Amino acid sequence: MKDFKIKENDFLVAGFKMNIFQTIRLETKNFINKTAVIEGDCKLSYGQMFSSADSIASALKEHGVMPFHRVGLLCGDSIDYITTSLAILSLSAVVVPISTEQPETEINIILDRIAVDFLIFEKGFYSPENADSLQLSCFCNKKLYIKKRKNKEEPSKEYYKINPAFIRFSSGTTGTSKGIVLSHEAIIERTDAADKGLRIASGDTILWVLSMSFHFVATILLFLRRASTIVLCNNPFPELLIEGITGHKGTFIYASPFHYHLLARTVLLSPESLKNIRLAVSTATELHNSIADEFFSKFGIELTEAYGIIEVGLPFINLSADKNRRGSVGKALPDYEVKLFKKDADGVGEIHIKGKGMLDAYFSPWQNQKSILKNGWFNTGDLGRIDKDGFLIIAGRCKDVINFAGMKVFPYEVESVVNQYPMIKESMVYGAAHPQYGQLPIAKIVLKEGTDGAPDLDDLRRFCYQRLAKYKVPKDFEYVNQLPKTVSGKIKR
Repeated sequence: MKDFKIKENDFLVAGFKMNIFQTIRLETKNFINKTAVIEGDCKLSYGQMFSSADSIASALKEHGVMPFHRVGLLCGDSIDYITTSLAILSLSAVVVPISTEQPETEINIILDRIAVDFLIFEKGFYSPENADSLQLSCFCNKKLYIKKRKNKEEPSKEYYKINPAFIRFSSGTTGTSKGIVLSHEAIIERTDAADKGLRIASGDTILWVLSMSFHFVATILLFLRRASTIVLCNNPFPELLIEGITGHKGTFIYASPFHYHLLARTVLLSPESLKNIRLAVSTATELHNSIADEFFSKFGIELTEAYGIIEVGLPFINLSADKNRRGSVGKALPDYEVKLFKKDADGVGEIHIKGKGMLDAYFSPWQNQKSILKNGWFNTGDLGRIDKDGFLIIAGRCKDVINFAGMKVFPYEVESVVNQYPMIKESMVYGAAHPQYGQLPIAKIVLKEGTDGAPDLDDLRRFCYQRLAKYKVPKDFEYVNQLPKTVSGKIKR
């Protein structure tokens, strides 16, 4: 790659390619004065949102951000998160979302594996050493910094041919770092595909509680494309969500089972409070019947379970509103097909999906779309069965992935940290079913021979918190004499 250099004039070609920012701007040209985003007492119209994005883009350009540059975004969920993302996209640079829950050691791994060229971060979430303050004249509540980075290697030549927009880092189920690359074309396709189920309109007021670093592409960008109003309700939660329901007359909720459980239990909402809600989508983790039942019993609304995959988009939404269909994620939306491979006697097989808006590549190590998809089919790694009416029922997640409150935890990653603790010989992390959080990460640990007494669990937790995102730290530790192993010596899960 050393002999492959992109010059600024070459980027003129990118100006003729599809761009999600320009698409949003064009599609909302008649809604300039309409409120786009509400955060507490702050409101931003579509016109103000675009002006803010333009101002941020100018500042980024002055710092050297150009098309194809990978720009890490480490910022709390906010109006600033949205406008900064749009600014990066407007330059045909690539957004690399990073969770504020992650410690600096994890952040640095992402920066290196995705070869991030610039890091934009909110004050307090990363070291400001050798970083410049972003001086912005637009709407901006947060103190943002920008840091230029040097990378040892250039991306694959194929990277420059796919009009990249987002790279979502994932450590994968096998321990191989990935980074899901999505082009502007893929994002436009998958937002259109998702809308055939969600049917977002300019009259919708969206109540948002999920993490933008994990949920953004097929949702926030779709909501903006349709000129709806997004009310940020996750900090503080549940106060702002209750305000969104009662004060802003929200019409659409996109949340996890955990959030719906709290809404059903709070005394601050009456059964009539959700009368304006036309759709309440449950995503991120399995929706247990107990939560769906208590929510329906209180509000008379059947929760709509959805099945989203970062490599694919949002291919399944259970729109039946039928209590008897609980436990299903619905039929495939019109732009998707589903097929089960290696089915057992009960009809349960590996879920493969094909359709519009599929990922374009894996970044690290590089894999193009052709090598990932088999005849256009993506293997989700999940197991499921399809009933006679075409409804998909998820029978099990990837055996190694733990879904905690909508966030994926990869056991091998947690184990590698737990095993560094001086008194621990080895560990096995698994998911324990939980009705509100989906699964809780639990660690079985084997102490080193000759260890005198058990480790201080508070000290062990602190050790883990320093090296892992909070949600990845095991919620409990179990002492065992040995771990089950296969004949080859691998841990039997």
